[in-house]
Amino acid sequence: MSDLDADPGGPTRNRGDQERAGREAADPGGFARDLRAAVRGDVDLSVTARALHTMDASNYRRVPVAVVAPRDADDVAAALAVCREHDVPVVPRGAGTSIAGQATGVGVVLDFTRHMNRIVSLDPGERTAVVQPGVVLDDLRSAAAPHGLTFGPDPSTHSRCTLGGMIGNNSCGSHSVAWGTTADNVAALSVVDGAGTPRRLARGWDAAPEGLRALVDGDLALLRTGFPDLPRRISGYALDALLPENGTDLARAFCGSEGTLGVLTEADVRLVEAPGARALAVLGYSDESAAAEAAAGLLPHGPLTVEGMAADLVRETSQKSGLPKGGAWLFVETGGARPAEARARAEAIVRAADVLDAVVVDDPAGQRALWRVREDASGTATRMADGSEAWPGWEDCAVPPARLGAYLRDFRALLTDHDLRGTPYGHFGDGCIHVRIDFDLLTREGIARFRGFSEELAELVVAHGGSLSGEHGDGQARAELLPKMYGPELVGLFERVKDVWDPADLLNPGMLVRPAPLDADLRFAPLPREPVDVVFGYPHDGGDFSAAVRRCVGVAKCRTASPGSPTGVMCPSFRVTGEEEHSTRGRARLLHEMLAGEVVTDGWRSTEVKDALDLCLSCKGCRSDCPVGVDMATYKAEFLHHHYEGRRRPAAHYTMGRLPRWLRAVAATRTARIVNVLARVRPLAALGKRLGGIAAERAVPEVAPRTFRQWWRKRPRGGGRPDVVLWPDTFTDHLSPSVGQAAVAVLEDAGLTVAVPPRGVCCGLTYVSTGQLDLARAVLRATLDRMEPLLDAGTPVVVLEPSCAAALRTDLAELLGDDPRAGRLAASVRTFAQAVEELAPQWQPPHVDRPAVGQTHCHQHAVLGDAAERRLRAKAGLTGELSGGCCGLAGNFGFEQGHYEVSKACAEEQLLPSVAAAEADAVVLADGFSCRTQLEQLAGVRGRHLAEILAEGIARSGPADRRRGRS
Repeated sequence: MSDLDADPGGPTRNRGDQERAGREAADPGGFARDLRAAVRGDVDLSVTARALHTMDASNYRRVPVAVVAPRDADDVAAALAVCREHDVPVVPRGAGTSIAGQATGVGVVLDFTRHMNRIVSLDPGERTAVVQPGVVLDDLRSAAAPHGLTFGPDPSTHSRCTLGGMIGNNSCGSHSVAWGTTADNVAALSVVDGAGTPRRLARGWDAAPEGLRALVDGDLALLRTGFPDLPRRISGYALDALLPENGTDLARAFCGSEGTLGVLTEADVRLVEAPGARALAVLGYSDESAAAEAAAGLLPHGPLTVEGMAADLVRETSQKSGLPKGGAWLFVETGGARPAEARARAEAIVRAADVLDAVVVDDPAGQRALWRVREDASGTATRMADGSEAWPGWEDCAVPPARLGAYLRDFRALLTDHDLRGTPYGHFGDGCIHVRIDFDLLTREGIARFRGFSEELAELVVAHGGSLSGEHGDGQARAELLPKMYGPELVGLFERVKDVWDPADLLNPGMLVRPAPLDADLRFAPLPREPVDVVFGYPHDGGDFSAAVRRCVGVAKCRTASPGSPTGVMCPSFRVTGEEEHSTRGRARLLHEMLAGEVVTDGWRSTEVKDALDLCLSCKGCRSDCPVGVDMATYKAEFLHHHYEGRRRPAAHYTMGRLPRWLRAVAATRTARIVNVLARVRPLAALGKRLGGIAAERAVPEVAPRTFRQWWRKRPRGGGRPDVVLWPDTFTDHLSPSVGQAAVAVLEDAGLTVAVPPRGVCCGLTYVSTGQLDLARAVLRATLDRMEPLLDAGTPVVVLEPSCAAALRTDLAELLGDDPRAGRLAASVRTFAQAVEELAPQWQPPHVDRPAVGQTHCHQHAVLGDAAERRLRAKAGLTGELSGGCCGLAGNFGFEQGHYEVSKACAEEQLLPSVAAAEADAVVLADGFSCRTQLEQLAGVRGRHLAEILAEGIARSGPADRRRGRS
């Protein structure tokens, strides 16, 4: 598997902890029995659970023995007691988005997100809340918002990070210039220490473990002089919080201890008053150093944020359109009681700043769009502009804000010296820099460079008076280098403090003190070095399936309770089940472990991977919504192809997966009416669905008695060279020909000559979604053969079904990358609205003048974009916004046995509520056949394609030359 001598990515000095857990892994019976007997929560030693928790968002990987989801503090104490008895290490974990490796371990992982996730109380008068460690930050903020309050620290992962994780890392976020770190906002903590003793930490020595005060009193001079004075000093233990002049604050000292001193079971946190209104000033500078040097000068103006990022982190043209001119930007947020007050403060900052350009945004939607650009940088930065990989490791160093510009120049020079690249961004107002660097963590030479650079950078940070960690903690990434920052005497004191709290070294060993080497346990070490034999081309990953899977770095944007934006999609199955294995990240983790072969040992035949992918809707939402562009729909198709190669497939693959063949046979034999009658006979329908792998709850859609092609052939039409080719996809042709007929009416009213391609063309969608990739390739090659004359003519191809258009845009070229015609066909594809806008720009649609509701199709959102559709709707007087999310039917997914409840729940998240709340005269838009079917079957509502609405308007008003795009 690896060509590395002595496995430099494997355990070395941390071997003792591996052996402790290894003894239980070899004979887990007694340990598992005792754990299950003691803990009322969930105890999981399955392959799936262990594989899902091998990694966090760092470069590191460890295989746990078990995953425990405790129900309460008593469960935590019970689990710790069993682990002490069996000498098994314990790692507390929230959302698993830590970047330094501290949320990985070889023993028991405590998952607090499943049960210990309640807001126990919230007191608006006192501005406090009591929370369990698994509470997601955004849930706390949502609960506080009606009272005009919020929790100040807000990492970019606020939609999924937990308060326990934030306390463990002493997290900060973009508003720390105003509201400080998590430690600044904690009043008291309930914890269980390594010896099993519950403690209530606040001010004073009352709850301190025996011996801690003596250690502090014995080294007062060291504690008073050994810590740098800067706002983002997160590295090491915050022992200076125990000094008498600092109030002897045990709770504050515990923050940032990364689960090494005790396990948090409850927290009393302080809330801050949220501004009634906010404005965002985005300031443009020539480069990041200029932005960094300007940041400290803005602090006297009292901003809520001073965030910085450079232009090479903004990859999407649509995102750049909202930014002012410049090579780098500062995001400076201001607050006020009223919008005018917030805006005035933002404009004052613009006037005071020496900038190339600036923009002030005070509408909430515009601010959210700009903040998403900044927040997505944590994922975008994992790929360089040329597509090469970049990794954390020196993710969040901090220096005094006034020294940030000089530090960045030295940092850039050090990158150059080591022939490395990285794009800094982050909390410029606090002097804290995030950066992903294109380390080669796969080869011996690359790992040696990683270590050498890390050692030199640590010295550079210290020379500038900084902290190795300014937000994400030390973990394994930086703890080995803490002597460079604190010196051996203070680091020795850290070790003695750890021993007082956790004498058996039970809690997160190898982190922060007595650390594992920074170049051990690397997540990539067990992956195959030779390319995996796959069918898709993976052009964005150099044809390497391992590199495609490595895209997931664990920032877990997929692990949220909402799509993340009004039009977002990812990840519908996780939002329904709440299970990690049904998130995009969870599935990527299982694929990683499948390739590694250590935990998931049966490769493409893995039932664990198959089960996790089973509830993937192939919506492709992750392709656009994941900051690093993970494409789980493609990975699922690839896996299913190999999993069932040479084996019998599920019945649904033969029925729905080969739907184009069955429907063509029905059309050829003209038996549509007979099929429809038989489908209405309940016993026959039930038998057919059971044999065909179709959910019993589903009604089988009616087949059109006359296909679109049959209508087209009998329709009088003129000759001449066509302006557009209208693609007769399977769904339009056989199941909803009225959509195709309407599209012809609109296109011709716009002055365009329409042609239909020869019979036998197919996008291969149903074959791809069921992983029948050999059939898909054969179908697509035949399609290219038939389409070649039209491709030679350069005629645009209009595809009415978004999922089919997406398949032609992406799957076609990735399956047949060796055929130049594939790229030509993909480039010729237009959606209905894109074709009208591009080819008939002067045409005016009929003025429908009605509100519109519905849902943007997942594939439209993820692959095609809907800007042209929005503009066409506006020109036609269709008002209102379509919702995001997923309809849940998703082609064959919602029809398959075992998927009905999940499919229904997906629809109930956004689509069905938006339709139910619509005005009586609202038009229900649904360009996808699946979306229309779901609406009809679950809500009794008829959804229609945009082409149908426009065609009806044309029929009512009659032809009008003013609407025609003719010269």
